[in-house]
Amino acid sequence: MTVLPDDGVSAPDAFPPATREQWRELVAGVLRKSGRELSGEEAERALSTDLGDGISVRPLYTADDTAPDPGLPGFPPYVRGSRPLGGWDVRQRHLTADPAAANEAILADLENGATSVWLTVGGAGLPVAGLGRALDGVYLDLAPVVLEAGAETGAAAQELLRLLDERGVDPAQAAGNLGADPLGLAARTGAPAAYDDALALAVRTAERYPRLRALTVDALPYHEAGASAAQELGASLATGVAYLRALTAAGLDVAAACGRLEFRYAATADQFLTIAKLRAARRTWARVAQAAGAPAAGGQHQHAVTSTVMMTRRDPYVNMLRTTLACLGAGVGGADAVTVLPFDEALGRPDAFARRIARNTSSILLEESHLGQVADAAGGSWYVECLTDELAHRAWELFQELEAAGGQERALSAGLVGERIAATWQDRGRRLATRREPVTGVSEFPDLAERPVERASAPAAPAGGLPKVRRDEAYEVLRARSDAHLAATGVRPRVFLAALGPPAVHTARVSFASNLFQAGGVQPVHDPVTVDAAGVAEAFAASGAELACVCSSDAVYAEQAEAVVAALRAAGARWTGVAGKPAVAPGADGHVFLGCDAVAVLTTVLDRAGVAA
Repeated sequence: MTVLPDDGVSAPDAFPPATREQWRELVAGVLRKSGRELSGEEAERALSTDLGDGISVRPLYTADDTAPDPGLPGFPPYVRGSRPLGGWDVRQRHLTADPAAANEAILADLENGATSVWLTVGGAGLPVAGLGRALDGVYLDLAPVVLEAGAETGAAAQELLRLLDERGVDPAQAAGNLGADPLGLAARTGAPAAYDDALALAVRTAERYPRLRALTVDALPYHEAGASAAQELGASLATGVAYLRALTAAGLDVAAACGRLEFRYAATADQFLTIAKLRAARRTWARVAQAAGAPAAGGQHQHAVTSTVMMTRRDPYVNMLRTTLACLGAGVGGADAVTVLPFDEALGRPDAFARRIARNTSSILLEESHLGQVADAAGGSWYVECLTDELAHRAWELFQELEAAGGQERALSAGLVGERIAATWQDRGRRLATRREPVTGVSEFPDLAERPVERASAPAAPAGGLPKVRRDEAYEVLRARSDAHLAATGVRPRVFLAALGPPAVHTARVSFASNLFQAGGVQPVHDPVTVDAAGVAEAFAASGAELACVCSSDAVYAEQAEAVVAALRAAGARWTGVAGKPAVAPGADGHVFLGCDAVAVLTTVLDRAGVAA
C-alpha cells in the first residue's frame, strides 16, 4: 500500500519527467486529427498567436523561457509596480457640458465607489466657468480631480487652482492632474504643440502642490488611431522624454519633472497583453529616468482607460465583458488609476445604468475578487515575464526610431507616426475582415433581431489629427446598409441556404454560413432543412430570398454542386455561393470558408442583392 507524504498533496517521485519533445508529439497527434501533418517545432509554431510587432504568443512557456529579474514592487525598475501594494484609484469620466448635471453625476459616482473624477472641460465639454458648480459638494482634499481641457488647459487649470485655494484645501493634500498635454493635443487635432501653459503649470505645482500633477502623457490618441501595443508605448516614451527636456529647460530637476507627469494607456480585453504592456511601460520609463540621472524617480504613475477601439455598437451589452477583462488586466498590471468606460460609450452619452455598471466593475474586482490585496499578481508567470520583456524591447526600438527622426513632435508633424500606425491598422483590418480576430456580436454570433440601444449624442471629440478607429467599423458599414434596406422595404436582404444531403453532412457548413451572412445583415433562410438538386429551384423560389448559398460536404459537392448552382441561377438567384473553398465548386459566384475575406464577400452579396451603399 502506498503511503502519501505528510502533506497529502506533494507530487510522488514516481512520476517520470516529461520533455518538450514529448509534449510536441501529443500536439502533433491532435493536429493530425484535423488533417495537419506537422511535427516538432512546426507543430508548436502552428498554435502560436500573432500579436503584431513581431511578437507571438507561444502555446507553452517553461522555466527555460527567461526574462530579466523584475525586482520588487515599489523599487526600480518598477516592473512589478510603482507602489509596494496593489489596488487602484477608481476614476470616472464625465463628458457632460451642463454643470448641474455634471455635479449630480459626480456626486453619485463618489458616493458609490468612485474615488476620483476625470472632467472634459472646454470646447464641447464642461465650460471653464462651470467648473465650480460641477464640483459643488466635492471634498477636493479627498477626491482627486483630473482635467482634460485641450486648448483651454491654462484657463481650466487656473480655475481649479482657484477653487482649491477658495475652499481652503491644504496644498499638500490636493491631488489629481491639471491635464496639460501639448503633444497629445497635437496628435488629436493636427495643431502645433504649444508648451507655455504646460510649463507654467508644472513649475507652479512643483513649488506648491506636491501631489498635483501638471502634465498627461496620453497614449490614447495613438491607440485610438490603431496603434499596436509597442507603438503605443514607443509614442508615450518619446512624448515623456520631450516633456522631460522641456521641464528641465524650464528649471525643474529631473526628479521634480518626472513627478509632474502621469501616463495614460489603453486597457483592452486581451488581459495578458494589457498586463504586460503596463509592466513594460514602467520598465522602459525607469530606464529613461536612469539615463537622465534620477533612477529613483522612474516610478511611472499610470492611468489606464478601457479601450474605445474594442467597443462595439451592435450587441453593446457584450462590451461589459470586454471592459471587465480590460479592468482586470489594468489592475493586475499595476495601473494607479483605472477608468472603465460605460458599455454604451460607442453609442453616445452613457446613461445612469451604464455608468453604474462601469463603476461597479472596479468595485467587484477590488472588493469581491480582492485583486487589490496582491501586488503584481501575474508576476513570476513565465508567459507574462517573457511578454513583458519582448514588449519592452520592441517599444524601446520604436522609441529610438522616433528620437532619430527628431523626437515625437517632429515625427508627428512629418507624418511618420501616422504612417506607421496606418500600416499597423491595415494589417489588423485584414485579420478583422477574415475573422481571424473575431468580434463577438459583430463578426461572430451577430443577432439580427436585437433591439437597437439608443442614446443621446455625446459631445464632439477633438479632430483634425490622427484618425479614430474601431474594430467593428467595416461590419458596421454592412449592417447599416442592411438596416436602411429594412427600413425602406420592410425586409432584410435574404440568402437561401441550400442544404444538400442529411443533416450530419451539411449542418456544420449551414451554421458557419448562417453566422457569416448575419455579420453583414443578411438574413439566412434555411427551410426546408434539406433539399436536393431536383427540388432546389422550387425551394429557392418559395424562400423569397434573392441570394443562395449551397451547403454540404466536399463529397456531395463533387456530385451535385455544379447542377445545383446552375439550377439556382436559373431560378433567379442574383448571387450563388458555396460554403467551402473555391476548389470544391469553382463555378460558383463566391465561396465562404474559414479565413475568407468576410467583408469583401458580404459587400459583394449586398451589392448583388440591390442594397444601396
